[in-house]
Amino acid sequence: MPSDQSTWIVSVPESGDAEGLFHELSTKLCSSSKSVLPSNLAQLAIPSFKTGTLDSLVTLSEELPKHDTFFTATVAKTVDTLRNLLNNDPRKLSQHILVNEQPVDAYLLKGWSWNEGRYGVQRSLREMIDVLNKEMTSIDNVMKSKLNNYNLAKGALVQLQRKKTGNLSVRSLVDVVRQEHFINDSEYLQTVLVAVPKNLVKDWNMKYERLTSMVVPRSSVLISSDDEYSLFAVVVFKRVHDDFVQKCRENKYIVREFTFSEEAIDKQREELEAADTTEKELWTELLQLSRTNFSEAFQILVHLKVVQLFVESVLRYGLPAHYIGFFIKPEPKTTKRTLATLQSQFAYLGRRANPDKLKSKSGGSGPAEEAVGEYQNLLEQEFFDFVLFEIPWIIL
Repeated sequence: MPSDQSTWIVSVPESGDAEGLFHELSTKLCSSSKSVLPSNLAQLAIPSFKTGTLDSLVTLSEELPKHDTFFTATVAKTVDTLRNLLNNDPRKLSQHILVNEQPVDAYLLKGWSWNEGRYGVQRSLREMIDVLNKEMTSIDNVMKSKLNNYNLAKGALVQLQRKKTGNLSVRSLVDVVRQEHFINDSEYLQTVLVAVPKNLVKDWNMKYERLTSMVVPRSSVLISSDDEYSLFAVVVFKRVHDDFVQKCRENKYIVREFTFSEEAIDKQREELEAADTTEKELWTELLQLSRTNFSEAFQILVHLKVVQLFVESVLRYGLPAHYIGFFIKPEPKTTKRTLATLQSQFAYLGRRANPDKLKSKSGGSGPAEEAVGEYQNLLEQEFFDFVLFEIPWIIL
């Protein structure tokens, strides 16, 4: 069963009256069953590619699903990148998830045509697929590289910003303490910074002078407080510093190792500004690249789908390779009704293409059985009397 979140591309053999068939199909899908809006049904001009040999077509039929999976995943990853950059804002996404500067549906349903300038049909199908695959691989590699660069820059910025956040037991103290909080140029004394849990502040005030010997009395000064900790500066003799730190740990006070330096303050500020600038520049670059590459990748995906449609049509209906195609975007929850209408409309094609014929030819042994093995991939596909492939919706 086709997905109810995809636009279908359908192919049938040309009967000589393409306009009449489109009108008849439009009447049944849009008016009778009301499963498709008139604006969501469009003709698809399938190019007359070089068919090549039957063996080459069967080989391509086996390979194309792998390319399809890779192409679809690349488009999806590009969309995910845009979602992350734009905080999944539908309004902003609608301004960037465009194909040739138009919404996806407009690109498909308002006069889609094969890009002859880039993918001339004089090429063989093998060459065509190789070109499409090369372009999509290039897009995927560039996106991986640029996304990795941006993530590294963002990670560096977050790490620097994190130093300025958190409670007083972990955050950077560069912008918390001042020079007057410290004993400077003393041969015997030094200032120790201690983060004390809020529920132990009273305990600290009673104990700190007696944690070790040689603690300067009444030297504890409250510098700052947050919801969890209070930061104190206390003066001790250098010779008891290590013992004082150990006693603080035993009493669940957290000693913050910190040396005041104007140079360190300036350096951290410059690092943060530089990281912020770099992140913004790479964000803008990645956004523009993702917008461009989504448009390119989606077009490449659609062209691959059309090649798939053609290859399957030749294998299904044979020559001459002249087929009529349609874009069909069913309304939500009308998948079964739409499919039933198509099956009824094209039931006559069952006499022309039926995989059961291949099975019946085998008779259970001999060369015919080998033929079934050769077409095994085709036999395992969900089968309709018409050829159908799906282009996943880009849901904002």
